[in-house]
Amino acid sequence: MRTGRLVTLASALLAAFSLQAVSQIAILCTTTVVGDVVRQIAGDAVSVTVLLPIGADPHAFQASPQDAIAIEAADIVFLSGAGLETSLLPLLQSATGSVVDLSSALTLREGGGDEEDGGVDPHVWLDPLNVVEWTREIAAALSKVDPGHADAYGDRAAAYATELYALDAWIRDQVATLPVEARNLVTDHEAFGYFADHYGFQQIGAVIPSYSTLSEPSAREVASLEDAIRAAGVPCLFVGTTIPAALAEQVAADTGTRVVFLYAESLSDADGPAPTYIDLMRFDATTIVEGLRSSP
Repeated sequence: MRTGRLVTLASALLAAFSLQAVSQIAILCTTTVVGDVVRQIAGDAVSVTVLLPIGADPHAFQASPQDAIAIEAADIVFLSGAGLETSLLPLLQSATGSVVDLSSALTLREGGGDEEDGGVDPHVWLDPLNVVEWTREIAAALSKVDPGHADAYGDRAAAYATELYALDAWIRDQVATLPVEARNLVTDHEAFGYFADHYGFQQIGAVIPSYSTLSEPSAREVASLEDAIRAAGVPCLFVGTTIPAALAEQVAADTGTRVVFLYAESLSDADGPAPTYIDLMRFDATTIVEGLRSSP
């Protein structure tokens, strides 16, 4: 009996030590979308911190001294990548842990945009199959730092990938209810290129003709967009919740359309309609299909 109790006690102590080891891993994610995906794979025992607050524009974010300390202290820093976090690059030089660019292995959309945004579209997560690739990168990075739980990370990544494939199929079903000729997108900036390419939408234009919200359109570009909106009979303009909507509202007023809000670059809070990445995609797909089905 005593031997059995000692074995049980030793097993319990080993399990407690393993849990403590995992909880000591410091994981920092740049955006709320990245943070949610990482949490799905890391599990509850791992502490995940997100740098950008809910509702922050990732293109315009300026890190604080406290953010610099968090980056330096992290065992892993997960970036969305593809140029989204350009403002953080100087701080990332001081990171002592690994820095994982989740988009480094993806095929990126190039061209379009303007000279200021680098000509590469960073909004890769708006195609769920790109996030499937993220899951593999995340599991590999976590397993490298914490090899004792590699199987658990791999299992959670596989399970979440299955959810993402189901999400992709669901979005395709929603889009299929919308006539092809109605699948015309006008957005606040060029954020929905991956979504449009993957689900068969045509991008008529963007209020800010750039992959970044930091650019400013010229009067000629705004006039050209308004002409395109009228010609295509687009019923609404889709605007993300992270940037001011004043210019989009003016374009909508000029063209007799309306502004419809999406969650593109940030999740909502827990009580909102997009508290997770999957919720965000479901909300956006539903909102886009319903918005384009209606009349101006």
